[in-house]
This record gives sequence, C-alpha cells and structure tokens, in this order.
Amino acid sequence: MAKTSRKDKDKPASATIALNKRARHEYHIDDHYEAGIELQGWEVKSLRAGRVNLGDAYAIVKGGEVFLFGASIVPLISASTHVVAEDRRTRKLLLHRAEIDKIIGAIERKGYTLVPLAMYWKHNRVKLDLGVARGKQEHDKRDSERERDWNREKQRVMRAKNRQA
Repeated sequence: MAKTSRKDKDKPASATIALNKRARHEYHIDDHYEAGIELQGWEVKSLRAGRVNLGDAYAIVKGGEVFLFGASIVPLISASTHVVAEDRRTRKLLLHRAEIDKIIGAIERKGYTLVPLAMYWKHNRVKLDLGVARGKQEHDKRDSERERDWNREKQRVMRAKNRQA
C-alpha cells in the first residue's frame, strides 16, 4: 500500500470546474456576479468528472429570470437509463432579485451581454461566475495581447536580475 503524506491530505482539491478563456479575449468584463445553477443529478456527477465546456455558452434574461444557454455538460456513460440526458439543455441561474435588476439595466440600456467566465465549487454547491461584458474590437484584442506579452517580458527580466543579485 502506498503511503500518503500529511501534506497531501491537507491540500484542498481545485475548486475550479471549468474556465471560459475565450471570454476574456473576446470581451471587456465590467461586472462579476456569482450565480447558482439549477442542475440535475447526472449533471453534478459529470461536473465532478470535469466533463463541461463553457466555450459557446451565454446567458440571457427572459421573463425576469436568467438562463444559461449553450453550456455543454456531457453525460457519463454510467448515467441512469431512465433519465434522458440532454447535454446542452437550458439551465436556470439563481440570482437575487436586485442583481437581476442591475443586470437587466446594463443589458437594456448600455448594450452589454452576459458571459459565463468560470464554473466552480463553493461549499459543495456549483457556482457560475457571470460577467457583464461588452465586446472587444479587433484593435482592442491586439492591445491586450501586446500588454500581456510586455508583462511576461518584464517578469523574465526581473527574474534574471534577481538571480544575479
């Protein structure tokens, strides 16, 4: 039997389930909201296995409620046979009324969009980091790439200087 050290037991597993990396590239994120998600049992099991994709996902407000569209949660092979598993079904997001009202104001007046940024565990519940965002132009994307490359280069130079000292 393999021994596990005390350090391994104390380390918490990563709480992040999925990230939407493309969202930060495509949009300027102005506000963040933490939303709960209405899920079925098989979906939770698939999330624990990491079988989720937020790449094409977006959220809309419909009838005073917020819904998540396009998020793909692939069912496990061992899913129950009496449940029809639909991987891209519409899922209701759980937010406070005041948050929904703020989101509606931003979307209708300012032309923003709702983009899911990350999905993670919080106290054994699945949460979605929802961003109120506006689209980037092509030159904005190039500027952010240039900025990211410049920051990387600065870090390399600083590390080299610290090694020499």
